Amino acid sequence: MKVKRGFTLLEVLIAMVILVGGIVVVTTAWSGNLLRMRKATLYNNVALLLERKLVEIETEYKDKPLNEVVDKEGDFGSDLPQYRWTFEVKDFEMPDLTPIILGKDGQKDEMFLSMIKQVQEYISKAIKEGTVTIFVKSGKNEVPFSVSTYFVDYTQDLNLGGLPAGGGGSK
Repeated sequence: MKVKRGFTLLEVLIAMVILVGGIVVVTTAWSGNLLRMRKATLYNNVALLLERKLVEIETEYKDKPLNEVVDKEGDFGSDLPQYRWTFEVKDFEMPDLTPIILGKDGQKDEMFLSMIKQVQEYISKAIKEGTVTIFVKSGKNEVPFSVSTYFVDYTQDLNLGGLPAGGGGSK
């Protein structure tokens, strides 16, 4: 009687299925990690560009009146052709704090409410909001990433009715 050595066809097919399944799992994991690495690189680049542009703009408008802070746009040159940026300025709108300050009892002190209104108007005039947006070309689309900052005019006078200019007490 002859002794058979080797594998049967069924054993070879099972081994091939296991091998192909392992290759599919490894390939999927690698492509998923590659996608995550690309996204991480993109987010890192955008964060660095946002920080760079924000520092440039803040430096440019430091100690300047708020009316000189204006909208701008541009790109990052031939080194980064897939990126462009915009800077948009808008007036800061102070929310109405009266309901929060009055609380549940709802008692109204007209002088206090008048002071709150004047402070809200002062803050709205003394602050401008600036938003830097980086646009990244991704295929046919552009994906925006934004960050906001606030420009404050500390020289603005706070006039609270009967109080001396600047809102301070007696000198």
